[in-house]
Amino acid sequence: MSKQTLNKFLKALDREQMTEFVVEMYTNSKKVKEYIDHFLDPDIGIDILTKYKKIIEKEFYPKNPMNAGLKYSVTKKAIKDFADLKPDPIFLTELMLYLPELACKFTSEFGDMSEQYYTRAENNFETALKFISKHGLLPHFKDQAQRCLSYAEPCGYGFIEMMEEIYNDYYED
Repeated sequence: MSKQTLNKFLKALDREQMTEFVVEMYTNSKKVKEYIDHFLDPDIGIDILTKYKKIIEKEFYPKNPMNAGLKYSVTKKAIKDFADLKPDPIFLTELMLYLPELACKFTSEFGDMSEQYYTRAENNFETALKFISKHGLLPHFKDQAQRCLSYAEPCGYGFIEMMEEIYNDYYED
């Protein structure tokens, strides 16, 4: 359905029908409920951020490392779903940087990974820093970005060199 068709449908509804329609969507769709909850109370953003951070944590840093899924696709979907809520950029940035941070921490503590693993961590780090820069949040996230570097230091495949290169593109120490 196009936006034009949807607009036509919505304009045909009276106030009571519109209210019923929205309440029905709210009741029947978790995504709609989450969006409306966030829209009506932006402070709920911390709770929603925590929910999405737990998804990333489950994949890249669970309590039992043998249960780590290490699936970037799962975490990228979590970031996209959170971004769809239109959160404050500071919350989205925190989630975006959390992925490479945990990916680096996992390999630092549990051993070298594949080159593809490192490349994806680097790409996510760069995407996060680009977003951070675009929104003027570099100073706010400098410590978290540096933690990524410290976790990447003992890793192989030239990982630390690439991470430092990305970091230096955005931060001049």
